[in-house]
Parts: sequence; C-alpha cells; structure tokens
Amino acid sequence: MTVVGTRGATLTEGRADFPTGFVWGAATASYQIEGAVREDGREPSIWDTFSRTPGKVAGGDTGDVACDHYFRHADDVSLMSELGLAAYRFSVAWPRVQPHGSGPVNARGLDFYSRLVDRLLEAGITPYVTLYHWDLPQALEDAGGWPERDTAYRFAEYAAAVYARLGDRVHNWTTLNEPWVAAFLGYGNGVHAPGRTDPAAAFRAAHHMLLGHGLAARALREAGAREISLVLNLSPVITPAQVADPGAAPSAADAEAVGRIDTLLTRQFIDPAVRGEYPAEFLDIVGRNGGVDHIRDGDLAIINQPIDLLGINYYNPCVVESGPGQAADAAWPGSEDIRFCPADGVPATAMGWPIVPNGLSRLLVRLSDDYPEVGLIITENGAAFDDVVEDGRVHDARRADYLDGHLRAVHAAIADGADVRGYLVWSLLDNFEWAEGYRRRFGIVHVDFATQRRLLKDSALWYREVIARNGL
Repeated sequence: MTVVGTRGATLTEGRADFPTGFVWGAATASYQIEGAVREDGREPSIWDTFSRTPGKVAGGDTGDVACDHYFRHADDVSLMSELGLAAYRFSVAWPRVQPHGSGPVNARGLDFYSRLVDRLLEAGITPYVTLYHWDLPQALEDAGGWPERDTAYRFAEYAAAVYARLGDRVHNWTTLNEPWVAAFLGYGNGVHAPGRTDPAAAFRAAHHMLLGHGLAARALREAGAREISLVLNLSPVITPAQVADPGAAPSAADAEAVGRIDTLLTRQFIDPAVRGEYPAEFLDIVGRNGGVDHIRDGDLAIINQPIDLLGINYYNPCVVESGPGQAADAAWPGSEDIRFCPADGVPATAMGWPIVPNGLSRLLVRLSDDYPEVGLIITENGAAFDDVVEDGRVHDARRADYLDGHLRAVHAAIADGADVRGYLVWSLLDNFEWAEGYRRRFGIVHVDFATQRRLLKDSALWYREVIARNGL
C-alpha cells in the first residue's frame, strides 16, 4: 500500500520516500571549524575573547585550530562529495572579511570563501551561506555590540561586501543564525560570548539583530540574491504531560506559561520578520525589562523584508509549566512564575537534551499553518553522544537512530502538509561546541583533534544511504 502526502512525501510498506528535489546536506559554522584565527588579516571575534576568559569554556578550549578547515577545506569537500551531499551550509567569519567590523574589506579573507565556493561547485554541491553565526568582530563589541543600533547598519554593509564577491556563484543566503541564542545567551545569562548579563541589553540586541537582518536582506535582494532566509532555533513549547501525550490539555495557568515562552522563543522573531509586527504581549514584557525606546518608527517595515525560506534548527522541545513565585530565568527575561521542566521518560543526548522526534513534526506543521508565506528547511538537526573509535570505526548507533527518528518526523510533517524543502544534518564534523569546548561531539565525521584525521562514523555511512535513496 502506498500513501501519498499533500507535498509528495510517500510511505510504501514502511519505506518513507521524500519529495523529488528534496535537498540533503550538512551544516557547520566558521568559528567552530575553521581555526586559523590569526591568518590572512583576520582579527579577533567575541568568541576569541570569550574562549580565552578563564572559566568560560570547558577545558579552557578555544577555536584557534578547531578542525583546521581553513587549510583542509579541499579534503573536507571531498568528504562531502563521498557522502553524496547536495548542499553544504557554512558561515562566513565577519572578522575575516572586515577585521574591525567596518571599513575596508579584507580581500584575503574573502579569497578563502571564494576558494571554498569554487571547490563546492566543482563537486556539484550547492553552497548555502550564513552571514552571521555569532562571531561578531571584537571591535564592534568594544563599541557596544548588538545592543547598539549602529551594529545593524555595519552588518548590512558587511553582507553587501560578501555578496559582491560571492554573489555570482552563491544563490542561497541566510542573514542570521539563531538570534535568540546570540542575544539571550550572549547578553542575557552570559554563558555565550560576549558574556554579558543584562536583560535590557538582550532585548535590544535581539531587536537590532532583526533590524540587521532586514537591512541585509534588502541589500542582498537589491544586489540580485535569489533566495534569502533567516535561521531560528525553534522548539514546540509544551507541558510535561504533553511530552508523552501531545493531546493532553493544559490547565489555564500552564497554557499561559506555554504561550508566553512561545512568544519569547518563536513569535519574537518570526512575527516581525514575516508579518512586520511584534506581539502585544511581547512588547509588554520588553517594557518591563528596560523599555521599548530602541524600537523606532519604521524599524518593523525594514525588518519585514520578503524571505524565501525559514531555516529551522531543532534539537528538543521546550517543556514548561506554571510556577507561581518562580523567578525569571536569566536567559528568559519575562519568564517569572514559569518553571522550566525536564522531559521525563524519554532518552537524552550527551548534552542532556531530551530526544523527542515528534516535537519536530508538531513544530513544522504549526509553522506551515501559521506562516504559510514562507517555505521551511531544516538547517540544523543532530545529537552529541560520547563516541569511541574502536578498530578504526565509530559505531554511533544512537546517533543514527536519532537522525532516523527525526527524519521520519520530517516525513510525517510533509505528509501532513508542511512545506519542508530540505534537511541539513548538524554537523558534518566534530567541532568546537561553544561553551562545551571539544568534549561534545555532534559530527557524523569523527575528528581526532590531535592529528586532524577524519573518520566517517557509522551514522555518516547510514546518511549516505538515505541520500542515495532519497528516503528511509
């Protein structure tokens, strides 16, 4: 028996076939893999500074060398080709292109990305470029960082400079990666760079990132960019009971908690970008946390530039319930009287993140229903586990199971009408995992950081078969 979904996904006797043209790929980020932090005119980013601050990163690790991708990118593209990837999402390091965040363009920095793009195209792999994956030039942070409005304008200038060099060959452009993380972990609770702890600054940073997105998207479109996207870390916000039973009805108090956190995580970013408005309840929260004077007349019109795709980075659901008297979490200003809960009864990754694949289905269907004007692409999905090399192999069955479950969730969402156009696994390589340093491995390719030897894990071999058959 064959069942055909509304967007071309089919299920035939347990086999899940994805629509023709579905994009299969992998993703990385500049500071996590490139290394070469002092090469060819690059100046420090906030992550260079943060990782050198004692106690901020596990093991005192830095991205100084990381995966040495700056010098080994040709070999890494060969690995991508061996896996059959159709797309590779990478980010450009702003401090390579404009070492001080503004002013003259550093041609040597752009030369690297030009070489990388040429290698990808020669291998038949489509480059997906992300312009900002958290490595703000330290000089801009010294001038106030994202809480300052000027940073948004500097970002648009940088975006235009990158497009001027690569736009003849790159057609898929993402402005920002996960502005919630950059704003609220960077400026709210300080566990990410630049390590500041100021709720008002976090809200200002988030707004100015959105403003930068709008300014950059407008500049890219005017220059001729074909496809523009915004990438967000998104999760369905659910109650503890809904982890096991998605249909469980929340109490009125729990429903309010769910709605408020969904506003902070999801609607704070999608509504301005897609609809040109902030939710009224969000503005009330911002008003209580420093005020709304930074949101100026005309900003929302700038932010509301047409985008072609919404990129979704999904790892796990966000589980909350009403918690009268609970203080606001530092990463969630405005979350007073809400308790963040574990997802009991499900397995977890090495990060402690619960594994709930059907959360991805719920999220994708909701997004397509609520925001039908934009297509969807999974720009990150993956898991960290404690991998071990044995006899020249990494038998990471748990990672393959994780990916299998989440791809089946994507397939189910497509069958239910979600407009999902591709899947980019996180990550191609084990890498520098931000505040976790090198102790957490997300790659489908193992990296021995002492020797830089690459080794395809069993999950990579499994993924290669999925790509070859366009399904499970």
